[in-house]
Amino acid sequence: MPVTLLKVTKAEWERDPQLALDLARIYADVPAERLPLPADDYIRDQFERQGTFCCGRFNDRLLGAVAMNVVDGAWWLSNLCIRKTTRRRGVASRLVTLICQEALRDGCLLRVAASTLMLGDELLLKRLGFRLVANGEHYEMDPKASLGGKG
Repeated sequence: MPVTLLKVTKAEWERDPQLALDLARIYADVPAERLPLPADDYIRDQFERQGTFCCGRFNDRLLGAVAMNVVDGAWWLSNLCIRKTTRRRGVASRLVTLICQEALRDGCLLRVAASTLMLGDELLLKRLGFRLVANGEHYEMDPKASLGGKG
């Protein structure tokens, strides 16, 4: 499944009804306890906080998304979700790998708060090369080290 990366900004979300619908469908599949707000409110809140969504795209449809906020030169990722209909096909791994490649090009670290993760999330991050930092607050990946400096 050739998944590509698409960063969705607030302007694109407001302009493209299909992007808005796809993003809403992705987060509608998330169990309520995994999001801090109901799905539609969560998406709006992410954009109001100047965040974006890094999305996995296939055949002009979004299959998965992860919220991204830039803080002190690091990309903080949260709330990765893949549509139920495409789970267990490597979409999450591919999406995170594409984000790693883009972070490498931009010279940024990737971070994920440890407190928000479930066991499956932690296993995925570890398999993809993220490491828990010494204080245990977050997982971090330095794409230069993890991808061997290759983009």
